[in-house]
Parts: sequence; C-alpha cells; structure tokens
Amino acid sequence: MFSKQTYINRRQELKKLVGTGVVILFGNNESPANFPANGYYPFRQDSSFLYFFGQQRDGLIGVIDIDNDIETLVGDDIDIDDIVWYGSVDSVHDMAEQVGVANSAPMKTMKTICNDAMRNHRKIHFLPPYRHDIMIQIFDLLGIHPNQQKESASMDLIKAVVKMRSTKTQEEIDELERAAVIGYKMHTTAMRLTKPGVTEKFIGGQVDGIANSYGSMVSFPTIFSQHGEIMHGNPSMAELQSGRLVLCDAGAETINHYCSDNTRTYPVNGKFTDRQLSIYKVVEECHDQVLQLARPGVKYADVHFAICRIIFNRMKELGLARGNTEDAIAEGAHAMFLPHGLGHMMGMDVHDMESLDQINVGFDEETRPNLEQFGTNCLRMGRRLEEGFVVTDEPGIYFIPDLIDKWRAENHCADFLNFDELDKYKDFGGIRIEDDVLITKDGCRFIGKDRIPYHPQDVEEFMKNN
Repeated sequence: MFSKQTYINRRQELKKLVGTGVVILFGNNESPANFPANGYYPFRQDSSFLYFFGQQRDGLIGVIDIDNDIETLVGDDIDIDDIVWYGSVDSVHDMAEQVGVANSAPMKTMKTICNDAMRNHRKIHFLPPYRHDIMIQIFDLLGIHPNQQKESASMDLIKAVVKMRSTKTQEEIDELERAAVIGYKMHTTAMRLTKPGVTEKFIGGQVDGIANSYGSMVSFPTIFSQHGEIMHGNPSMAELQSGRLVLCDAGAETINHYCSDNTRTYPVNGKFTDRQLSIYKVVEECHDQVLQLARPGVKYADVHFAICRIIFNRMKELGLARGNTEDAIAEGAHAMFLPHGLGHMMGMDVHDMESLDQINVGFDEETRPNLEQFGTNCLRMGRRLEEGFVVTDEPGIYFIPDLIDKWRAENHCADFLNFDELDKYKDFGGIRIEDDVLITKDGCRFIGKDRIPYHPQDVEEFMKNN
C-alpha cells in the first residue's frame, strides 16, 4: 500500500468531484478456479477499490457518504475456520484504520445503508460491474437487474474516477517504473531462451514465472507466438522454427498492481532475413516517431493516424499498397496492415479502467471514437494527452491470411492494395514493438531505465551474446 494520507487525499478529492450522495465501491470476492475452495491465485482486487481503499482482501466494500462526510469499510472478519487454513489476517476495523477510514461494519449492514439511502431518495453511485457475483450483490442491495446495471451506473462517479486515475502521481510513476524492471526481466529472459526446437509454451511459462516471482502476477495473459499476425496469440505447444519470427507481448503487475506492457518481435534463430528486416524497420520507425509527436495537448488519435500514414507510405514503397495515402486512410485501407489502435491508457489495469468503458476513458466530448470503420474501431485512446498520462506506444504490421482473402473477395479497398503481392506475405506473421510512455510537461519519455532491445542490430547482438 501507499501511505495512509494518499488514500485519505484520494477519497477527499473523489467527494469533491462527485458532489453529493452515497458512493459504493465494491471490492472483489474470491473467485473459484474449478470448485469453491480452490480459488484462483493470486487474488486480484478491483482496481478502483484498491485506488481509494488500498486493501487487497476479498469480501470488502467501501462506502462514502458524501453529504454526511462518513466513510466506512464494510466486510466480515475472518473466522477461525479460515484462519486454520490460511492464517490470521487483520480485522476489518484495523484495515480501515490503516487507510484512514474512521468506521467499519459487517457486511449485513450494507442492506441498511442502501435501504436508508433509497428511502431518502439519495443518489447511490456505483461503477459498472464486470463480475457476476457483484452483479448479484447489486441486485440484492439495490433491486437493479444485472442487464440494467451498466446503464444505471453513476456517470458522475465514472467521470470522477477516470479524471483521477488518468493522471499519475509521482508515487504511481515510481510504481510503474518498478513494473518496468520486472517487464525487462521477462522479455530479456524470453529472448535468451528463444531458439529452434523450444516450445512456445515453455518460454511463455518461464515469462509468467518471472512476473509471479518478482511482483504479483502477469498484467495480462502472456502472448508468445510465431503467429504474430494473431493479435492475442497465446503460447502453444508448437516448437519454434528457424527462419520464423516470434512475437512476445507480456507485462507484470507489482505488488501494488501497477502494470508494465511491452512487446518485442525477433527471429527465432537470432538473425533477421532481408524480408523480415524490411517490414521490421517500418515498425521501428513508427515506434520511435511517437516519441517525437506525443506531448500535452496533442490528440492521441492524431498520433495514431500519423503512424498510419507512415505505414501506408512504406507499404507503397514495398509494392504492397498504392494510391493516394490520405484517400486510402479515409477508406480504412491502412487497417490491412494495422488493424488495432496505436495504444491505450495504462496504470493499475493494463488497459487502464477498461471496465468503465473506453469511450469514457480514451475519449471525451471533443474526441469521439469511430466505431464503424474496421481497425479504427479498435482505437482505445484518442483524446488529448495531458501531463501525467501513461499510454502505450505499440505500432505493428501484420499479414493476416483470412483478412487478405476476405478483402480480395469483396474487392474491398482494391484501389489501394496490391493483393497479388500481399499473397506472398501470407506466411510472414506479424511484427509489433511496444513500450510504455509517460507524458511529461514538454513531451514524453519511455518508462523503464533499461530498454528491452528492439533496434535490429541490438536484438541480433543480444540474442547472439546471451
């Protein structure tokens, strides 16, 4: 946890932003893996509850009565039956005191708290739930059916949480730097282990073990695959083959659940072919260009489309695309190569605050998403950057056989794509390079003191010497 004062200050600011009513922040309950007593490990607390109440135990709810300035940590104390198996833990009263909350209460009081608020026609603020057990709790407490809870969630609370969690304080930046140290160990270990004949699954498991041993857990399921064209290609039992590229997208969470998220793509045998290098250098150029463009006041959507222009122009130079670049991007032809957005917010969640809906996190009244165009509809972050934001910089180029075949059959963007040449790349895979970027007063910088090798010569030298 951070200091007690950190959580006191956060709740005070939340009360100012929300203004009135009762805020209910649900912590997560234990989630069974395959039967009730065999829970997933490690327990992962809800990020917004953790942000304001700091405690990582299951079965807790934070209640903030704004009008009466009363804060309560609600939960039942662990009984002796559980203590025998799991050991002693602090009482709910002690946990409340640790984060500067004056009151604690057993879970049965939640019904009284909610009934009193509803009887007095007071606004009850809650965030959209994403776990079904919490949906049932909300139904029991407030009588709102699960299929109506997302639309019933408090927009005032959502906006307040997004505003606060988007801008990282120095102690949060320090925690993200610690996550980057773990991420560096994960990725350089994967690069050391990569060689023909080793399975994807083996290396993925080693990467996960580093996250578990140096922090809390992986920040998302590790992607390690020779099929880099599959966006979320989890490790398989396939053996690595000389001459192919492998893509590793992995990150860690610190004990305080701040994340890292990096991607590297490299040759299984440690040496790029000329064809691989011609595509890799385009992704490298795009990755580095973000550092020149991203700064406070700039829309990240504009940075995204600047990168799309680079990709399309370079694909024209390689004979894979043609036509006017601006017209091609307007039609969405660039999504043949880059079918996702340039990046996303990052912090306590790898897709920070994703449960609050990306339209609220990555966009605002000024900048709206385009949900109709393929590829562009996957842009998670478009709004103007501000000092203290942390976003990912993750351009990529992918050759997806099914997408090539589909667009050719439909004659989609045929004026801008050379399908005969694209057919020759169906066995290529995909390349992505990703780092985490902190927006500073005058520009931006990468998070992490040690850079995971990504310049081609550095990649080849690292794999040769390690």
